[in-house]
Amino acid sequence: MPTPDSRELMVTIRCLVYNHEPYLRQCLDGFVMQQTNFRFEAIVHDDASTDGSAAIIREYAAKYPDIIKPIYEKENQYSKRDGSLRRIMNAHMHGKYVAYCEGDDYWTDPLKLQKQVDFLESHPDYVMCSHRFKIYNQSKQQMGDDWHDNVTAPFSYNLNSLIHDNWYHTPATVVYRYSAFCMEEYEKYKNAKDATLYFYLLKKGNGYMMPEQMAVYREHSGGVWSGVPYYKRLHADFINRMSIYEVEQSDEAACFLRSLFTRLMSRKWMLQEWKLMLKSFRIISLHFGLLPTSKQFLSKFFLNKNLEY
Repeated sequence: MPTPDSRELMVTIRCLVYNHEPYLRQCLDGFVMQQTNFRFEAIVHDDASTDGSAAIIREYAAKYPDIIKPIYEKENQYSKRDGSLRRIMNAHMHGKYVAYCEGDDYWTDPLKLQKQVDFLESHPDYVMCSHRFKIYNQSKQQMGDDWHDNVTAPFSYNLNSLIHDNWYHTPATVVYRYSAFCMEEYEKYKNAKDATLYFYLLKKGNGYMMPEQMAVYREHSGGVWSGVPYYKRLHADFINRMSIYEVEQSDEAACFLRSLFTRLMSRKWMLQEWKLMLKSFRIISLHFGLLPTSKQFLSKFFLNKNLEY
């Protein structure tokens, strides 16, 4: 039996932390409890937290030095919005596969990584593997299922699935093949978010969905995404998908943008965001025709019963 240090590094876990002190131990415990026949590491990036997050990371790094690999920032990188955080993290991705889990989420199955790596190892044409999860509402202290309670068996998904807004995963559920990722290519995308990564990866291969719930996504007021009001998230989604289109200039990217119009949005918001609406209209009509696009936009506006926020 090889010693841990002699085995191939199979997985690098990418963990972003900012003021996650109340939740961080649960997250790190989910890493160190993983039972695998391969070596893995967790790059835990503290983005200049102002609470006790860094102290917790130091404690775990001292106790589990072969797993917890810390990065401590003196200046917050996320707020720069210049891609520096992404570049720092990507420079530390050394595993054959990359897993995600932010410091306020956590894993619940000690065999999670083993199951996902086993699948990807035996299916080289797949670029990513995800699974179901639970959602914990921190303010209500209430645990619930994700929105895929009809998923009871594993299945494959592809770029077309993503384009039509079928969301199968939150980052804490994803493991992807790092050989499918090229930093020089990915740097072209501005305002990159989770959807950007999934779009980029699924251009190169299929994804696989496992029905087991092996992680918990935490909703709380301080969450980078869950703590943001709905219409601000919708605005960010439009910006993100437009940035994907700027790189791709393809029917798929235009369709991905168009699928946002299936979301709830009020007339008031559409009027306030008229610049976004106009830019979206130009992109979508270029690919799918002026008349069909006009009908879609007019229908969304005039038949919209959601007059206010």
